[in-house]
Amino acid sequence: MPVTVATATTESIPFELKVVGAAAASSVVQVKSQVAGQLIKVHLAEGKDVVKDSVLFEIDPSPYQEALKQAEAGLARNRALLRQAEANLARGIAESKNAEANAQRYAALTKEGVISREQNDQARTAADVQREAVRAAEAAIESARAAIQSDLASIDKAKLDLSYCQIKAPLSGRAGNLLVYPGNLVSANGNPLVVINQVSPLFVTFSVPEMHLPGIRRLNARSPLPVYAVQPESPQNRIAGRLAVIDNTVDTTTGTISLKAVFENKDRLLWPGQFVNVILRLETLQNVTMVPSEAVQVGQKGQYVYVVKADKTVEPRVVSTGRSYENKTIIETGLTAGEEVVTDGHLRLAPGFKIQVVAPVPPVGVERT
Repeated sequence: MPVTVATATTESIPFELKVVGAAAASSVVQVKSQVAGQLIKVHLAEGKDVVKDSVLFEIDPSPYQEALKQAEAGLARNRALLRQAEANLARGIAESKNAEANAQRYAALTKEGVISREQNDQARTAADVQREAVRAAEAAIESARAAIQSDLASIDKAKLDLSYCQIKAPLSGRAGNLLVYPGNLVSANGNPLVVINQVSPLFVTFSVPEMHLPGIRRLNARSPLPVYAVQPESPQNRIAGRLAVIDNTVDTTTGTISLKAVFENKDRLLWPGQFVNVILRLETLQNVTMVPSEAVQVGQKGQYVYVVKADKTVEPRVVSTGRSYENKTIIETGLTAGEEVVTDGHLRLAPGFKIQVVAPVPPVGVERT
């Protein structure tokens, strides 16, 4: 009977979980104005990359420049008042010393009977007045210093508001559509002007059955598990990433655990919101016996393969199989590496039939070589 055959081989194959995931930006920022005013300039291009700290928008700075001038003028005025209060204090101290000396002389003369008690009282009152004048001058100095501190704070606030007139990119990423155009008035912390998505690195979220959670946790504790993203239009290309987050709870409604993988995405192959096929590689099985999956058949006694004997006859042999990988199946028992098995033509075979090995039929449109 004409059949095609293949040789059982010893290979090392990865154990992988294949699911569908969704790409998401690693960071999403709504760029808003921190001051109110008229938007006068836009420096970004919609849908293009922006660099962190680059200027994106400009708000009319005129009101904030005037506020800064007023704060600086208030500071100059209060510094002048401070100098005046310090001069008043110096004069008051001198006058207080003189009044105190006069009061002491008048007190001595009163004891000697040279002057009247009324004159002595007037001298003491004058000394007390000068002492209180000194205290008033000291209070004026403290008030001027406090006003200066307030003015300095107002200047810092005015400078900060003025700096906010230039709205800079908080991170590097890809800008979306422009949401506010030049000429419009914007409010502080109002509607966003543009949304920036950080696409490098980029996350892909996916879920796997909870039965795999213990193994994922155990293996990921050794080193981050490799994760591959495959786009449906390019199934041959695997984009490499690594497992970054294992959710802290199992979804009881679906019996799955949510995972998140991180991809550098420097070449921008992945895009936020895109659905991709995700391959989570758990471990690699070493030195297992593999045959083409089409060689494994199902009979009354379970799974079996037709083994080609040395005399070109076939015999069915019951086998136990494991996982499948890339059109091959693991044979756990019943077959050893190096034995030949039938891959096509099973329906024409019975135990002991003699076979003739032929080349496999090529796919439609492919010539046989």
